[in-house]
Amino acid sequence: MEKCYLMTAVVLLGLTVRWTVSLNSYSANLCTSCRYLLPGAGKPPMFGDYEAQRHWQEITINLPIKQWYFNGSDNNLQYWGLDYPPLTAYHSLLCAYVAKFINPDWIALHTSRGYESQAHKLFMRATVLIADLLIYIPAVVLYCCCLKEISTKKKIANALCILLYPGLILIDYGHFQYNSVSLGFALWGVLGVSYDWDLLGSLAFCLAINYKQMELYHSLPFFCFLLGKCFKKGLKGKGFVLLIKLACTVVASFILCWLPFFTEREQTLQVLRRLFPVDRGLFEDKVANIWCTFSVFLKIRDILPHHIQLMISFCFTFLSLLPACIKLTLHPSPRGFRFTLTSLLSFKGNSFYVYLVFTCVNI
Repeated sequence: MEKCYLMTAVVLLGLTVRWTVSLNSYSANLCTSCRYLLPGAGKPPMFGDYEAQRHWQEITINLPIKQWYFNGSDNNLQYWGLDYPPLTAYHSLLCAYVAKFINPDWIALHTSRGYESQAHKLFMRATVLIADLLIYIPAVVLYCCCLKEISTKKKIANALCILLYPGLILIDYGHFQYNSVSLGFALWGVLGVSYDWDLLGSLAFCLAINYKQMELYHSLPFFCFLLGKCFKKGLKGKGFVLLIKLACTVVASFILCWLPFFTEREQTLQVLRRLFPVDRGLFEDKVANIWCTFSVFLKIRDILPHHIQLMISFCFTFLSLLPACIKLTLHPSPRGFRFTLTSLLSFKGNSFYVYLVFTCVNI
């Protein structure tokens, strides 16, 4: 009983901190298309990521699906063009229906650009908080409650640290994004496959990928862990049945998410081009990755062709992860799964998930 009270207090504290941060103005950010600093609240022409999320609601509710990812007179892709997977677009559409019911001016085509008001800000902040309450926070609470061989106090302390993680709070509430949705789905996926709810875990992780493509960073450990489970059960028996079930779950979930975009080949390719803009190269001005650091000593961008840079990046990343993934496939275990996630996430720079992995290796 005491554990329930303490966990409830931790959740309430996490919600209070989130809402307190959201009372401030949303911040500036860097545009991925034009690569220069874009001011935030009240600063045209781009208004920051807050406007990006509002604009996606405007686009999804006013335009047919086949135009969501295409440049046109009603959808200028240089002005916060949609560049996240279909599940994000559907989420924007759902929020847009609610916004239209409250105040149609918030998502009116063209005329709502840069719309700012206290009421709309309250609505937008509330959508992030509701997403946290429905997807992310329940996953964190269950995640911490499932920790084995540690005291109740440590479980509560883990939940407190995770729910008060400043990086996620500042990005989602101080800036403006919905990272908790994809992270929450991925966390449900980790829980699922760790407790042999493999089909539910696979479904949750597929939803994470279809909400934000950055979750592909987590896909290789998931794949190897589940494949290792199939090998362990025997590919001539239960393992083969599990493999077929997993394949059907993954394929079905992707088909359901992408079905409206499979009507035409060019439609599918355009969505993929928006999700993976490889033409920008390895050197995004807003990304402090290893290639930007290395270019201080060797100007790779000036020496090697663009396609060679991409090939080198892929090969180095894949080869560096191969030993851990091979071991996970041959000896699948929840503990090994989490350590493989940790080795992979060092490339992404996601300290949040690195922390989760280390706090939960005892599940």
